[in-house]
Amino acid sequence: MNNYKLKYFKYNNYCLLISWPEMIDEKINNDVNQFKVAIESSTSNILEVRSSYCSLLVIFDKEIQDIDKIETNLNNLYVSRKSLTKTERFLWNIPVCYEKSFALDIDLISKQNKISNKEIIKRHIDTIYSVYLIGFLPGFLYLGSVDEKIQIPRKKQPRLRVPRGAVAIADEQTGVYPQESPGGWNVLGNTPISLFNKLKVEPCFAKPGDRIKFFQISEDQYKLIEKEVELDLYELNKEILND
Repeated sequence: MNNYKLKYFKYNNYCLLISWPEMIDEKINNDVNQFKVAIESSTSNILEVRSSYCSLLVIFDKEIQDIDKIETNLNNLYVSRKSLTKTERFLWNIPVCYEKSFALDIDLISKQNKISNKEIIKRHIDTIYSVYLIGFLPGFLYLGSVDEKIQIPRKKQPRLRVPRGAVAIADEQTGVYPQESPGGWNVLGNTPISLFNKLKVEPCFAKPGDRIKFFQISEDQYKLIEKEVELDLYELNKEILND
């Protein structure tokens, strides 16, 4: 287990920012999420802890008075975090239809990367992705890392409307749009499942640190699953991770 040299910054009177080396890296992100769990379970006077690729924002329920003492306590907690945390993580299997009606940018990815549409799909479903964080929309999963052969930059001119369920790529990341919204990622398929349901105890099924694997379905299978989701009958396949 790596111990990184963390940096602590007073974000405002109520918030402390903890920073790791600034990069998209699975080991760093796993460390971020492990420390998040340790803070949430072992530290008092915390309202919320928000995670990103390589940082944590710790929000206190009262103004920060002695930042040096807080930093010392958190650093001690960081060193002992492994013995204090045990979280269950899952591999979620998500169905995706890559038919042309859904794959709005697959030809662009093919042309730019000089790779066939069939190979793009194969490389996308052959990779197991890490859930780095959840944002910018509720339930939007930032996943990585995408196979180098199918990576493509964000669009210079974003779409005004990206369909709900769109599975898309931007550089080394892939993700799913949980609702229709503007967006600049390159769309290569669509999933019929629901990524966010505010009526559920856990509105988003996945959490940072989980894994995602996509699998290909036909358009007929898409319609069937879409109907099952609508009737709340579809259950995502998940596996417990032991690593």
